[in-house]
Amino acid sequence: MAFPLLWFLLSSFKPGGELFSYPLSFLPRTWTLDGYEKALEQIDFLQYLTNSAIVAVVTTALTVFLCATTGYALAKYKNPWLSVLGLLILSMTMLPGEVILNPLFTVVRDLGLYNSLLGVIVPSIVTPTGVFMFRQFFVTVPDELMDAARIDGASEYGIFFRIMMPLSRPIMLTLAIVSFQWRWNDYILPLIVLGDPKQYTLQIGLRSLVGAENIDWSVLLSASVLSMIPLVALYLVFQRYITSSNINTGLKD
Repeated sequence: MAFPLLWFLLSSFKPGGELFSYPLSFLPRTWTLDGYEKALEQIDFLQYLTNSAIVAVVTTALTVFLCATTGYALAKYKNPWLSVLGLLILSMTMLPGEVILNPLFTVVRDLGLYNSLLGVIVPSIVTPTGVFMFRQFFVTVPDELMDAARIDGASEYGIFFRIMMPLSRPIMLTLAIVSFQWRWNDYILPLIVLGDPKQYTLQIGLRSLVGAENIDWSVLLSASVLSMIPLVALYLVFQRYITSSNINTGLKD
């Protein structure tokens, strides 16, 4: 699994003529940073990076909060309409995103969000996966804990923010990491919502390096490596939460 990624990384340090030379070489014969320099010159990399960071950070924060509140309501409050809402949210996982692209674009346009970063953020803030993760976790929290808090005078908001949210910290971090990766790598939604190059996210900016007749692979590889750095750093810092946070989710003693 690591071999293609390592080849990809090493190829970004090769000059363009060496990428397709025969016989192929794993290590660069000539190490160069020309691809990185051209990538920073040919596209407004910092602007695209900033746009992607805004979309990923804002969407992730809203996703974690709204999925937590929805999952908590579905797990701890008993109302018939909540069960229907839960089924509707869960049914969204059976609908491919490509199917709703046309109506999604129509709604974004009619709301006046076309060609703005809000048009990318708003449709992505609630995910069925996030709601299901929180719902399964909150089901495992004993109701007696909530009853004890109510006896002590805690309000419903106090129970959620002071008890439930701290308990669900591993799930929050896991969903935050996954959501950030989703939004950082998202291509289809920004492609149909954003038309102004100044609003492009990084993935759309990378696509602009692909010409109609030719592709400067050294530049594209270098820019792609730069776009991966935030995700790799994020994973290295929080990887233990990905592997250990939801082992017991959905299980009850």
